[in-house]
Amino acid sequence: MSSRESLPRIIQLANTISASAAMVHEALATRNISFPSFDEDASYSIPLEVSKDHDAVLDATAELHDLLLEPLNLIHRHCGHNNPVCMLAITTFDIASMVPSNGKISFGDISKQTPMTEEVTTRLLRHAMTMRIFQEPDPGMVAHTAASKMVEALEKWPGSQEPSETGYSLNNHLNTLYEVFGKDSKRAGRWERGMQVFGQRPQFGPSYTTDYYDWASLGQAQVVFFGPGNEHISLALAKQFSDLNIVIQTLPQIVENSTVPEELQAKVTFMSHDLFNQQPVKGADVYFLRWCLHNWSNKYCTLMLQALVPALKNKARLIIQETIMPEPGTVALWKEKNTRATDINMAAAFNGQERTESELESLIKQVDSRFNLCRVIEPPGSALGMLEFVWMDQPSE
Repeated sequence: MSSRESLPRIIQLANTISASAAMVHEALATRNISFPSFDEDASYSIPLEVSKDHDAVLDATAELHDLLLEPLNLIHRHCGHNNPVCMLAITTFDIASMVPSNGKISFGDISKQTPMTEEVTTRLLRHAMTMRIFQEPDPGMVAHTAASKMVEALEKWPGSQEPSETGYSLNNHLNTLYEVFGKDSKRAGRWERGMQVFGQRPQFGPSYTTDYYDWASLGQAQVVFFGPGNEHISLALAKQFSDLNIVIQTLPQIVENSTVPEELQAKVTFMSHDLFNQQPVKGADVYFLRWCLHNWSNKYCTLMLQALVPALKNKARLIIQETIMPEPGTVALWKEKNTRATDINMAAAFNGQERTESELESLIKQVDSRFNLCRVIEPPGSALGMLEFVWMDQPSE
C-alpha cells in the first residue's frame, strides 16, 4: 500500500487542495492575473494549463465538506427532511393541479383544498420556491414555474418530443418559448442579451473554434454557419482565415441589425434562414451548426438535418458544435453536475437534451447513413466539442 493510500481520506483531500491551489496560485501570479476574490470588482480567469488543478480543488473541497459532516448532517445537506417533506406535501395534496396555468392562486385558497392551515401551506410552498418550484408573482399568490409544470407535462405527454408539450408550454397557453418570445419583443430582447452574456464566458470563447480545427487545410472554401447569437464566432473565423467565404445564417431580426466590419464585407454575408426549410446554399464545403441541436428533440433534429441533405455535395463537411454530455465519472464532478442540470433545463423548456458523443453520432447517422463521422474534437477548457462528419454520395459499408 502506498503512503498516500495509507493516509486518512481527509488528509489526502487536504493535500490535494493545498497542492492544486498552490499550482493555480502560481499560474495566476506569474501572469499577473487577479486572484479569486468576493470583491465587487473581482475578475480572474484560470490559465488552461492548470484547469485540472482547478477541477481538483473544486471537487476535493466539496468532498471534504461532505466527509467532515456527520452522516445525518450529510443526509440533511443533500436531502434534508425539509426538501422531501415539502415535495411530499405538494404531491400528496396534488397542489400543482390547484395552481392555474398562466394564472395564480392565493396560499389561502390552496390551504382550503388541503388539510393544512394557510400558515403551513405558505411556509411549505415558500420553501419550494427556493428550489424554483412555484413562484410568488405577487405577495400571497402562487404561480407555476417550468419546474413545477414539468412533472405534469411528463404525466400528460409521456415520451413527447414536441416543443409545445413541456412544463414551459403548460405554463404559457401551450406556446413554445420561441412563440412566446415572438409575441413579446421586450422579453425576446432580454433573453437574447442574456444568452450573449452567457456565451461570453471563457469556456465558450472563439479560440476553441478557430484554433482547434484545421481551417487552413480547406483552402478556398465556403462555410455556411448557423448559430443565432454566436455570429461573433464566424466573424472571428473570417478574420483569421482569409481564404474562407462565410455565409452567416440566422434569425431575421438578427440579420436586420447585423453589421459586418468593412474589411470583411467581401467574404462575409448574412442570410435569414429557418433550419427546418430546405438549405438554400447548395454545394458549400462546410456546414457548421453551433449550439443548435440541444434545443430540439431527436424528431426535430432529424427534420432539421433532412432539410440540409439536398444541398450537400460529395465530401462536404458537417460540423456539429455542442456540449458533449460526459459519461458518468469521466470529468470533474462539478462539471458533470452542471451539464446534467442543463440537460434537465433543456427538457423542461424545449423537450430538448444534451447528448453524449455516441448519441450525437447515432442521431446524425439515422438521418442518413452517408454521413460519416471523421473526428471528434474536445478542446481542453471548452464547454463545447466538435463532431466532424463527411458526406459521401455512397453510404459507407
